[in-house]
Amino acid sequence: MNALLILPFAIILLCIGIAPLTIKPWWERNYPYVVISLALATAVYYLIAEGSVDRMAHALHDYACFIIFPTALFCVSGGIYISLSNFSTPTRNIILLVIGIVLTNFLGVTGTSLLLIRPFLRTNKYRLRAFHIILFIFIIGNTGGMLTPIGEAPLFMGYIKGVPFFWSLVHLWQPWIAINSVLLGLFYILDVRAYNRLDNEARAKVEVKPEKLAVAGLHNLIFLAVVIAAVFIQQPIFLREAILLAMAAASYFTTSKTIHRNNQFSFRPMKEVAILFFGIFITMAPALQWIEMNAATMNLHSPGQYFWITGVASSILDNAPAYISFLAAALGTYGMHINDAGNIAAFIAQHGQYLTAISLGAVIFGAATPIGNSSNFMILALVEHDGASVPNFGRYIAKYALPILLPVLALVYWWFI
Repeated sequence: MNALLILPFAIILLCIGIAPLTIKPWWERNYPYVVISLALATAVYYLIAEGSVDRMAHALHDYACFIIFPTALFCVSGGIYISLSNFSTPTRNIILLVIGIVLTNFLGVTGTSLLLIRPFLRTNKYRLRAFHIILFIFIIGNTGGMLTPIGEAPLFMGYIKGVPFFWSLVHLWQPWIAINSVLLGLFYILDVRAYNRLDNEARAKVEVKPEKLAVAGLHNLIFLAVVIAAVFIQQPIFLREAILLAMAAASYFTTSKTIHRNNQFSFRPMKEVAILFFGIFITMAPALQWIEMNAATMNLHSPGQYFWITGVASSILDNAPAYISFLAAALGTYGMHINDAGNIAAFIAQHGQYLTAISLGAVIFGAATPIGNSSNFMILALVEHDGASVPNFGRYIAKYALPILLPVLALVYWWFI
């Protein structure tokens, strides 16, 4: 296999990371043409030069399964409007985040982020700081959802490939408690400091009366229940996806325009994710093939090595393709194939500690950069649209990811890996 075939994949990933910082207006206008052109070039090579449809068929199937699920959650969560009556206090913020952590495992990190980010911004508007946004991304956008395949895109990709649905609940609940406890504790310390620095006039805005919670669009909970139930459908092929699309349409057309307007609901963030990930899934096929062919020569022989390499790749690529790539590498080391459900089952039974390391690396490191997880730049886009300032790429990493996540990663590596 010619290694140059990986070039379109690398170009897309570099563009996602660099173009918004250097040529943002041009990129926002032209990214669909760039991404789709590179994807089509890769597809044409496989279909014509190699005369093979298997790789592209697998890539399109995985893409459809991957994108339809968050689309359904996006529509359903966008039809639920939450209004909080009071301004925030550190305790109220922690309560909201804890509720969000639980919800991520039923709504997914993207769905929960879209549901809670607007009330979170409104209730904190009088004293919003960058750490509020970044730690919301770390917790609700990433680490909260590691208990179910619904929660995190990498785990959902593993589920599609054959990892049992409840595997993550059984094997990741201890890291889930430890990681989120540390992040919540840090959030509370920073929030108390910020709250105590308020002047008397600002603090007077915070009322001690009981919180009044108003929720509209509750009929969408029915659609949400169907979405969650549909995840368990395996056969016939695409029945699950058809049900998910039906629930997305039902939610969108039965939700009042007032709710969508109050939520500032728009398909623009989902459109961007859909286009970018179409390019990623198609152009990723040669990278996966290369990893499978060269897995034995990569000198990856321990769960710890897979934890770090999957994590670093997740932070600069995106955690879903990084997870798949290194799960494929781990399987390839033992002569197994990622598109064989029987191989997946045998690998988990014999080498489950590798899957634990890969899963934790993908989920935690996904928070390390704005492009490490699709939910990250969705949240940042919504925050920016709301008028709040967001840290740029470099400040996000230097001021928040490195000092906060590196100790967490060291703790996870030492304790669980």
